[in-house]
Amino acid sequence: MLELPNGEVRRATAVEIIDPTLIPLGTRRFMAGDLSSSGASEAGSKPFELNGIAYQLPANTHWKTHEPGLRTLANANRLIQVGQRLRYRRYEDDFSVAPYTEIWSDTVISGYSDAKIYVVQTSTKVIERCLLMTTDPGDLVLDITCGSGTTAYVAEQWGRRWITCDTSRVALALARTRIMSAKFPYHLLSDSPEGLRREAEITGKLPPNYATENDIRKGFVYKRVPHITLKSIANNPDIREGMSREEIDKAIAKHAETETLYDQPYEDAKRIRVAGPFTVESLSPHRIVAADEELPESVREGARDCPAGRFETMILDNLRKAGVQNRIKNERLKFDRLESYAGTWLNGEGTYTDGEGKSRRVAISIGPEHGTVGPDQVKEAAKEAVQGIGFDVLVICGFAFDPHVSEEAKRYGNLTVLITRMNPDLAMGDELLKKTGAGNLFMVFGEPDVKITRQKDGRIAVEIRGVDVYDPTTGQIRSASTDDIACWFIDTEYNGESFFVRHAYFTGADKPYEKLKRALRADVDETAWSSLYSTVSRPFDPPSTGKIAVKVINHYGDEVLKVYQV
Repeated sequence: MLELPNGEVRRATAVEIIDPTLIPLGTRRFMAGDLSSSGASEAGSKPFELNGIAYQLPANTHWKTHEPGLRTLANANRLIQVGQRLRYRRYEDDFSVAPYTEIWSDTVISGYSDAKIYVVQTSTKVIERCLLMTTDPGDLVLDITCGSGTTAYVAEQWGRRWITCDTSRVALALARTRIMSAKFPYHLLSDSPEGLRREAEITGKLPPNYATENDIRKGFVYKRVPHITLKSIANNPDIREGMSREEIDKAIAKHAETETLYDQPYEDAKRIRVAGPFTVESLSPHRIVAADEELPESVREGARDCPAGRFETMILDNLRKAGVQNRIKNERLKFDRLESYAGTWLNGEGTYTDGEGKSRRVAISIGPEHGTVGPDQVKEAAKEAVQGIGFDVLVICGFAFDPHVSEEAKRYGNLTVLITRMNPDLAMGDELLKKTGAGNLFMVFGEPDVKITRQKDGRIAVEIRGVDVYDPTTGQIRSASTDDIACWFIDTEYNGESFFVRHAYFTGADKPYEKLKRALRADVDETAWSSLYSTVSRPFDPPSTGKIAVKVINHYGDEVLKVYQV
């Protein structure tokens, strides 16, 4: 029903129901609600007289409020006669929101949302709604299937701490870029001077006098909506006969309950927020092995039945079929022969034919099943490979590598050392491993070609000129362009232990900082934005540690770190 600005009440026409824009401006929509509840009572079932008419209730019912409450509702112009019954006017804006049901029809990824960067990327609205229903600001969110990093992205946006994991290096590379380049709204913290002032404006009360600490665990300042009910109006002490519509609405709003909208915090539109500090960790080189007596009998029996070297045998079998692939099509090291080798650090030996038709000997060193290959393994395997007749090529296979491995691999003269990353699918074993044939199970990521220059003012600039790629068909190393590089980072104060991203550059096709650029508008000049996608770094002061580190990541998520003395 409609209450027009002149006080006239009528039903909405069929056309107005289809197209609400045809309803006159200033009209209030309402529904004539029931004033009775089931069950008769001596005091609550008496007739109520209004404007000379005594309104009766149906049998076995009683009024929803007492007689003074009905009188207050009448003074607030909330009662209306419909047929022979007295009804309650429930306006549309009495409670302008509705709870979500189990059917979410607004969470699909539409053409107006952000473009998908991952095949199975989840809509941010789905994760957002689940996260807001179950967590508070400052809580820790864990997602063990990272994908494109939607959970981490949403958690960062809403002030939750997060941990996300994935076996795919591509997924982690995409997630890292997405979070590093993201732009977030700046929500007002409850525990901040601005938040206290906004809270005082909303509630009409003086803010508490205490020193704020910007503690995110105390939450944000959220929008509220009034929740006007029949009970709150019937018990309102400020409503009297003869009040104007504005006075009645003000009295109702003063005593009405409110609902907090936890998905609508107030924002400071003058501030732009980016992601806080986060780390990217690789597989730990350590593994805790439980004592046999702590294991179930079934596990101990399975361990006794498992043949020794099963992991190495499985790796050699797949290596024999798949070969070693670099990033160039048709440049694959195909083994003519590959057999196990009973060495201390070497697990396999074989031969392959290069592009000139020469047979070359290959040694294989397989890293730990649950760990990281370090420079010590490279050094010891290389020493073993050059003994006796010697090998031409040493292939170091591992799921993860210590940052210093690439430096160690260059120290052995005529012995070519290939740092080969194994696909994480190999960790599942032959029973679960998808039969990929000659798929990219073993990949070589070349060394970055870096030029470091010292400028006239003493500052340093770094240029990434490409990636040195090993061609197994010729045995030669050549320099490729920067097209294979998705992004590269510089730690300008490398301490030899942890890599901190102090400069970040994205040379791939996409420009992840475009949204941030539009948000900041003229606050940052065009030259500075262009430098984010450059192969030449911005100048920086010489490090106090005497070392810088450069990390290069390709489109497959593979990364290599090189340390330089400057």
